Amino acid sequence: MKNWYFVHKWTSLISTVFLFILCLTGLPLIFRDELAAWLGEAVVPPEQIMDATRVTLQTLVDDAHARRPDDAVQFLTLDDEHPAWFVSLAATPASVDTTGIYMYDARTGAFLHAPPANEGLTNLFFKLHVELFAGLAGTLLLGTMGVVFLASVLSGIIIYGPFMRKLPFGGIRQERRSRLVWLDLHNLFGIATVLWVLVVGATGVINTLERPLLAYWQQTELAGMLAPWTGKPAPTSFASVDSVVDTAQAAEPNMVVRFVGFPGTVIATPYHYMVFMRGQTPLTSRILTPLLIDARIAKLTDQRSLPWYLTALVVSQPLHFGDYGGMPLKIIWAILDGITIVVLITGLSLWWKKWYLSIDVFLAEAESISTTT
Repeated sequence: MKNWYFVHKWTSLISTVFLFILCLTGLPLIFRDELAAWLGEAVVPPEQIMDATRVTLQTLVDDAHARRPDDAVQFLTLDDEHPAWFVSLAATPASVDTTGIYMYDARTGAFLHAPPANEGLTNLFFKLHVELFAGLAGTLLLGTMGVVFLASVLSGIIIYGPFMRKLPFGGIRQERRSRLVWLDLHNLFGIATVLWVLVVGATGVINTLERPLLAYWQQTELAGMLAPWTGKPAPTSFASVDSVVDTAQAAEPNMVVRFVGFPGTVIATPYHYMVFMRGQTPLTSRILTPLLIDARIAKLTDQRSLPWYLTALVVSQPLHFGDYGGMPLKIIWAILDGITIVVLITGLSLWWKKWYLSIDVFLAEAESISTTT
């Protein structure tokens, strides 16, 4: 018990500052779509339209490229909640930083909005939450702190049982010292949110590994898919994105196109488009299937299931922010986030005011509870 108490105390103290930042920035990010629309950083396509024709995706790509002729088109993305396509551009196909994003109505092809690339309040919150404005190093630091935090939660569960065995669940000993009131509040809110904290903490750690996991996938499975083209010159002309999407749709008629990576981007190859298909049910809509399609003739050249580690990544991203169940789930996520902030405050107060029990006092307190109840 002494060892677990030591682990809980110091892992909590080490991760507290980072957890404060993550909880405070994560709260507005739960409602980032609504916040972006309220701030004018995003728009929602109209619910009703007078005339809907089949959208020519190449027209959208050409329009976006005409708006930034010196940049390269990187990605074509279908919105998960609204009938809209997004075209993303960057200085070069392999660039990490986006220079422009353009939003089009998926039913009519009409230009809707140019969301600010790497700008705006929601982007500020996101950058702080994901990387502490320090790039990959900041992301990996947060991932490390996430592991430390999970150790704090698990050790807290272990020491909670013996300490609270003789007390009613949720009991607050208001008749005793202030230290014990704070301790009981800390224990109550901590154990009440423990499952949510474990889910959000674990998915957060997985999300911090996005770049290393993508790099590993490129060096292993994608390299194997590329083997037949090794040493060949990159094509200079490309098939239209509509023919590429049609090929992907024919290969997976029960799925829909979620994402298209253009040749030369970090998720495609110089010789291919990479099309990610998704299912159409709530259960399968987050599971992606990648298709490698020849950039010159729009022919399917390879198709493999996404490896388990990338599947875990794409599933964990929306779960981390509560994107699975619409507004009701977002509200629940926000309430639990607020309770977690209270846990951090009570734990920090116990330490700051020297109220945090030493292990000897902790064991004596537990023994006192056992003998008086």
